[in-house]
Amino acid sequence: MASLDLDPAFALHRGGKLEVRSTVPVRDADDLSLAYTPGVARVCSAIADNPELANDYTWVSNVVAVVSDGTAVLGLGDIGPSAAMPVMEGKALLFKQFAGVDAVPICLDCTDVDALVETVTRLAPSFGGINLEDISAPRCFEVEDRLREALAVPVFHDDQHGTAIVVLAALRNAARLTGRPLGDLRAVVAGAGASGVAVTRILLNAGIGDIAVSDSKGIVHSGRENLHPVKEALARETNKLGLTGSTEQALTGADVFIGLSGSTVSEAAVAAMAPEAMVFALSNPTPEIEPSVAARHARVVATGRSDFPNQINNVLAFPGVFRGALDVRARTITENMKVAAATALADVVGDAVSEEYVIPSPFDDRVAPAVAAAVSAQARLDGVARA
Repeated sequence: MASLDLDPAFALHRGGKLEVRSTVPVRDADDLSLAYTPGVARVCSAIADNPELANDYTWVSNVVAVVSDGTAVLGLGDIGPSAAMPVMEGKALLFKQFAGVDAVPICLDCTDVDALVETVTRLAPSFGGINLEDISAPRCFEVEDRLREALAVPVFHDDQHGTAIVVLAALRNAARLTGRPLGDLRAVVAGAGASGVAVTRILLNAGIGDIAVSDSKGIVHSGRENLHPVKEALARETNKLGLTGSTEQALTGADVFIGLSGSTVSEAAVAAMAPEAMVFALSNPTPEIEPSVAARHARVVATGRSDFPNQINNVLAFPGVFRGALDVRARTITENMKVAAATALADVVGDAVSEEYVIPSPFDDRVAPAVAAAVSAQARLDGVARA
C-alpha cells in the first residue's frame, strides 16, 4: 500500500483532507467552564426557549452538509459511500476555501429514496444548508424535491444547479460576444440526467429561444412512449420545432450545443450548426468532441476541463450560492436566486469577454463575493430571507 503514495494524488489524500479546529481557546479551567459545562448549559437553555438563537450561538448558520449515497460519483458511476468520501471531502474543502463556509461530508449507506429523505431530514437540525452530491438520476429529483418541501433550510443538488448556473453565465457572455440575445438562440442539450434537466430548466427560465433535449434514445419529444415523468415534463416544455431523431440531426442549424451525456458528436454535426455557433462539450474527462476540432466551426468552445479555456466548473457557483443563502438565512434557494447567481457570475467577465474568456477562473477572487451578494439580494426580493 505504501507504493500508492508514490502517486501525488494518493500522497495528498493520506489521512484525509479535512480536520476540525476550535474557534475559541481553552487555556485554563475558566475557559473550560465557559466552553463546556457549566457555562454551556446557559446557552442550551436559551436555545431551548428560543430555537432561533442556535443561528447566533452555534455554528449551524455557517455549516453545510455535503450528502451523497455514492451512486453517481464523477465519471466513476455507482462506487458506493466509502469510495465517494474523497470527493465529498474535496467539496467541503472548496466550500471553505472559496466562501468561508464550513461543510461536513456525509456519505450514506442507503440508496432508497425514502431512506435518504428520512436520514437527511433527521440530520438537518445540525446544518444551515444541505448540498446534495453525486446521487443518480432520476432518484435525485425526488430526493431534492421532497427535502425542499420538508426542510426550512436551503437544499441544493449541485450536480443539477451548480452546473446549470455556470452554463447560463457562460452562455450569456458567449451570446453577448456574438451579438445575439438568448431569445434568438436554439440550443440542443445532449443528456437528460441531473445536469441536463437542470441546465434545460434554467435556460428556459432565462428566456432561451428554443431548446431540445436528447437522451440515449434520441430527442425527447411528446410523441415518445414510456417517458419518465421528468422527461414527460421536458417534452411538454421544450422542442418547439417538434424535432425527432438523433442529437446530431437536431444540431443542423442550431446555435448552441451543450453536452452532458458522455456521448460523442462528429465534426460534421458541429460544422452543420449555424454560423458563430457555441459548443459546450462538458463531459469529463473526455469531451463530446475534441475542442480544437470544434473550434474549426464554432465561435466559442467550452469544456469541463481545466486544461482548456472556458472551463465550466461548479466551484464557480456553489460556494457563493450557499454563502449568499446562509448570510440571509434563506429558507430555500429559488429559481430566481439561481438566475441571479448566473448573471453575477457572467458580469465578472465584463468587457474582457472574448472567445477564450466567457467565464471567469475559479481562482478569481471576485467570483464568490459577487455571486453571494446577488443571491442574498434576490432572496430578499423573493421573500425567503430571514435576516
